Amino acid sequence: MYLARPLILASNSPRRKEIMHNAGFEFSVKVIPTDEVFPKDMPVEEVPAFLAKNKAACFSENLNDEIILCADTVVVIENEIINKPADINDARRMLSLLSDKVHRVITGVCIMTKEEVITLADTTYVTFKPLSEWEIEYYIQKCHPFDKAGSYGVQDFIGMIGITKIEGSFYTVMGLPIHRVYEELEKYMVR
Repeated sequence: MYLARPLILASNSPRRKEIMHNAGFEFSVKVIPTDEVFPKDMPVEEVPAFLAKNKAACFSENLNDEIILCADTVVVIENEIINKPADINDARRMLSLLSDKVHRVITGVCIMTKEEVITLADTTYVTFKPLSEWEIEYYIQKCHPFDKAGSYGVQDFIGMIGITKIEGSFYTVMGLPIHRVYEELEKYMVR
Protein backbone atom coordinates (compact mmCIF):
# COMPACT_ATOMS: atom_id res chain seq x y z
CA MET A 1 0.00 0.00 0.00
CA TYR A 2 1.57 3.23 -1.11
CA LEU A 3 1.11 6.48 0.73
CA ALA A 4 1.76 9.91 -0.73
CA ARG A 5 4.13 10.58 2.15
CA PRO A 6 6.75 8.46 3.93
CA LEU A 7 5.32 6.62 6.92
CA ILE A 8 7.40 6.22 10.09
CA LEU A 9 6.32 3.65 12.64
CA ALA A 10 7.69 4.98 15.92
CA SER A 11 7.73 1.62 17.68
CA ASN A 12 10.14 -1.24 18.23
CA SER A 13 7.25 -3.62 18.85
CA PRO A 14 7.60 -6.68 16.60
CA ARG A 15 3.83 -7.11 16.80
CA ARG A 16 3.09 -3.59 15.53
CA LYS A 17 5.61 -4.07 12.72
CA GLU A 18 3.94 -7.37 11.79
CA ILE A 19 0.45 -5.83 11.79
CA MET A 20 1.51 -2.90 9.59
CA HIS A 21 3.42 -5.19 7.23
CA ASN A 22 0.53 -7.66 6.96
CA ALA A 23 -1.88 -4.78 6.28
CA GLY A 24 0.25 -3.89 3.26
CA PHE A 25 1.84 -0.66 4.47
CA GLU A 26 5.36 0.36 3.53
CA PHE A 27 7.09 2.12 6.39
CA SER A 28 10.37 2.70 8.14
CA VAL A 29 10.94 2.37 11.86
CA LYS A 30 12.41 5.14 13.99
CA VAL A 31 12.11 5.35 17.74
CA ILE A 32 12.92 8.24 20.03
CA PRO A 33 13.03 7.01 23.65
CA THR A 34 10.27 8.62 25.70
CA ASP A 35 9.33 8.41 29.35
CA GLU A 36 5.99 6.65 29.71
CA VAL A 37 4.63 8.75 32.56
CA PHE A 38 1.15 10.17 32.91
CA PRO A 39 -0.76 12.13 35.55
CA LYS A 40 -1.86 9.85 38.40
CA ASP A 41 -5.41 11.24 38.30
CA MET A 42 -5.82 10.68 34.54
CA PRO A 43 -8.72 8.33 33.70
CA VAL A 44 -7.30 4.97 32.52
CA GLU A 45 -9.20 5.29 29.21
CA GLU A 46 -7.15 8.39 28.32
CA VAL A 47 -3.69 7.06 29.22
CA PRO A 48 -2.78 5.13 26.01
CA ALA A 49 -3.65 8.01 23.64
CA PHE A 50 -1.85 10.45 25.95
CA LEU A 51 1.30 8.30 25.89
CA ALA A 52 1.10 7.80 22.11
CA LYS A 53 0.80 11.58 21.62
CA ASN A 54 3.83 12.17 23.87
CA LYS A 55 5.85 9.72 21.76
CA ALA A 56 4.81 11.53 18.57
CA ALA A 57 5.65 14.95 20.03
CA CYS A 58 9.32 13.92 20.11
CA PHE A 59 9.29 14.03 16.29
CA SER A 60 7.61 17.44 15.91
CA GLU A 61 10.75 19.61 15.64
CA ASN A 62 12.25 17.72 12.69
CA LEU A 63 9.03 16.82 10.88
CA ASN A 64 8.93 17.44 7.14
CA ASP A 65 6.44 15.54 4.98
CA GLU A 66 6.48 12.31 7.01
CA ILE A 67 3.55 10.67 8.73
CA ILE A 68 4.46 9.58 12.26
CA LEU A 69 2.54 6.66 13.75
CA CYS A 70 2.86 5.99 17.50
CA ALA A 71 0.90 3.65 19.74
CA ASP A 72 0.69 2.55 23.34
CA THR A 73 -1.25 -0.33 24.88
CA VAL A 74 -2.44 -0.82 28.44
CA VAL A 75 -4.19 -3.69 30.16
CA VAL A 76 -6.84 -2.61 32.66
CA ILE A 77 -8.43 -4.80 35.30
CA GLU A 78 -10.71 -3.47 38.03
CA ASN A 79 -9.91 0.05 36.76
CA GLU A 80 -6.17 -0.43 37.43
CA ILE A 81 -3.51 -0.38 34.72
CA ILE A 82 -1.14 -3.33 34.77
CA ASN A 83 1.96 -2.61 32.74
CA LYS A 84 4.86 -4.80 31.65
CA PRO A 85 6.06 -7.15 34.38
CA ALA A 86 9.19 -6.25 36.31
CA ASP A 87 10.27 -9.89 36.71
CA ILE A 88 9.05 -13.50 36.78
CA ASN A 89 7.16 -13.07 40.04
CA ASP A 90 5.40 -9.98 38.71
CA ALA A 91 4.43 -11.90 35.53
CA ARG A 92 2.98 -14.72 37.67
CA ARG A 93 1.05 -12.18 39.74
CA MET A 94 -0.39 -10.47 36.66
CA LEU A 95 -1.45 -13.67 34.93
CA SER A 96 -3.03 -14.93 38.16
CA LEU A 97 -4.90 -11.63 38.44
CA LEU A 98 -6.24 -11.98 34.86
CA SER A 99 -7.19 -15.65 35.33
CA ASP A 100 -10.95 -16.35 35.19
CA LYS A 101 -11.79 -12.66 34.67
CA VAL A 102 -12.66 -10.10 32.03
CA HIS A 103 -10.25 -7.23 31.47
CA ARG A 104 -9.91 -4.36 29.02
CA VAL A 105 -7.09 -3.76 26.59
CA ILE A 106 -6.89 -0.17 25.39
CA THR A 107 -4.55 0.83 22.59
CA GLY A 108 -4.02 4.51 21.94
CA VAL A 109 -2.71 5.79 18.63
CA CYS A 110 -1.30 9.10 17.50
CA ILE A 111 -0.89 9.93 13.82
CA MET A 112 1.01 13.14 13.29
CA THR A 113 1.93 15.21 10.24
CA LYS A 114 3.14 18.78 10.18
CA GLU A 115 -0.47 19.79 9.44
CA GLU A 116 -2.39 17.75 12.02
CA VAL A 117 -2.29 15.51 15.07
CA ILE A 118 -4.90 12.77 15.36
CA THR A 119 -5.27 10.75 18.54
CA LEU A 120 -7.62 7.85 19.08
CA ALA A 121 -8.12 4.90 21.37
CA ASP A 122 -9.73 1.52 20.84
CA THR A 123 -10.93 -0.79 23.61
CA THR A 124 -11.35 -4.57 23.52
CA TYR A 125 -12.73 -6.76 26.31
CA VAL A 126 -10.84 -10.02 26.88
CA THR A 127 -12.04 -13.00 28.94
CA PHE A 128 -9.60 -15.57 30.32
CA LYS A 129 -10.55 -19.03 31.52
CA PRO A 130 -9.19 -20.10 34.90
CA LEU A 131 -5.45 -20.53 34.28
CA SER A 132 -3.63 -23.31 36.09
CA GLU A 133 -0.29 -22.72 37.79
CA TRP A 134 1.25 -25.11 35.26
CA GLU A 135 -0.10 -23.10 32.29
CA ILE A 136 1.15 -19.83 33.77
CA GLU A 137 4.58 -21.27 34.55
CA TYR A 138 4.92 -22.95 31.15
CA TYR A 139 3.96 -19.72 29.39
CA ILE A 140 6.43 -17.58 31.33
CA GLN A 141 9.28 -20.04 30.76
CA LYS A 142 8.49 -20.63 27.08
CA CYS A 143 7.41 -17.16 25.89
CA HIS A 144 9.21 -14.71 28.24
CA PRO A 145 6.36 -12.13 28.26
CA PHE A 146 8.37 -9.38 29.91
CA ASP A 147 7.89 -6.87 27.08
CA LYS A 148 4.10 -7.19 27.06
CA ALA A 149 1.48 -5.17 28.91
CA GLY A 150 -0.31 -7.47 31.32
CA SER A 151 2.36 -10.17 30.82
CA TYR A 152 0.72 -11.78 27.83
CA GLY A 153 0.48 -11.77 24.07
CA VAL A 154 -2.91 -12.63 22.59
CA GLN A 155 -1.12 -14.50 19.78
CA ASP A 156 1.03 -16.57 22.17
CA PHE A 157 0.34 -19.87 23.98
CA ILE A 158 -1.55 -18.30 26.89
CA GLY A 159 -3.80 -16.38 24.52
CA MET A 160 -4.43 -19.42 22.36
CA ILE A 161 -5.41 -21.73 25.21
CA GLY A 162 -6.63 -19.22 27.78
CA ILE A 163 -8.74 -16.60 26.05
CA THR A 164 -12.35 -17.73 25.76
CA LYS A 165 -13.91 -14.52 24.46
CA ILE A 166 -12.85 -11.29 22.77
CA GLU A 167 -15.26 -8.38 22.35
CA GLY A 168 -13.61 -5.94 19.97
CA SER A 169 -10.56 -6.06 17.75
CA PHE A 170 -8.00 -8.84 18.12
CA TYR A 171 -5.42 -6.40 16.73
CA THR A 172 -6.13 -3.85 19.45
CA VAL A 173 -5.10 -6.53 21.95
CA MET A 174 -2.05 -7.35 19.82
CA GLY A 175 -1.00 -3.69 20.01
CA LEU A 176 -2.46 -1.75 17.06
CA PRO A 177 -6.12 -1.22 16.07
CA ILE A 178 -5.31 -1.49 12.39
CA HIS A 179 -8.90 -0.93 11.28
CA ARG A 180 -8.79 2.53 12.88
CA VAL A 181 -5.27 3.28 11.61
CA TYR A 182 -6.31 2.31 8.07
CA GLU A 183 -9.29 4.70 8.22
CA GLU A 184 -7.03 7.58 9.25
CA LEU A 185 -4.33 6.83 6.65
CA GLU A 186 -6.77 6.36 3.75
CA LYS A 187 -6.57 10.05 2.80
CA TYR A 188 -2.83 9.64 2.13
CA MET A 189 -3.16 6.52 -0.03
CA VAL A 190 -2.10 6.55 -3.66
CA ARG A 191 -4.59 4.42 -5.61
